[in-house]
Amino acid sequence: MIRTAHNFVLAALLAAALHVGLPTGIAAAGEAPAPGVKSVAFLLVHFQNDNEELEPTSEAERARMVSIREQFKTMMEDSGRYKFIDVTDADRAKFAAGQQLGHCAGCEFDYGKALGAESVAWIEVQKVSNLIMNLNVYMSDVAGRKSTFVHSVDIRGNTDDSWGRSLSYLVKNYLLGAPGQ
Repeated sequence: MIRTAHNFVLAALLAAALHVGLPTGIAAAGEAPAPGVKSVAFLLVHFQNDNEELEPTSEAERARMVSIREQFKTMMEDSGRYKFIDVTDADRAKFAAGQQLGHCAGCEFDYGKALGAESVAWIEVQKVSNLIMNLNVYMSDVAGRKSTFVHSVDIRGNTDDSWGRSLSYLVKNYLLGAPGQ
């Protein structure tokens, strides 16, 4: 109940800031992360639908990509170890139009550097069928130009709940529980 009230208050404050045109995010407000807190640019959620021609990507799947992006950012920031910088929809469209992150000879590092982030993160979801899916989370150190976290979990079922539970399990048990993360 407290968590729901907290989320409602944050949503109301964000809506008010957007309504009156106040700056939001680190870049606009000029606020730097606290010492020991890594700044992260979340680049995008890439969806690989292995059966696109037979079963096109649905609006529900597109909404789930947005939902897990926000869930990931919230879980990471709530840990007190990460602060996400603003990444615009135009930037995300540019990243999506380019070569696939992690397979582009380091473009993710260049994107992170241009955004002023210490780390970059992205998620890939592979849909084999509505019953068999895979969720992968990637994080990389921008200055060191190296991967710092790569992990995958299986998703059984193509629902909001199954995507959310899978991401939550991965973040809690592997990413936030991993030494050095």
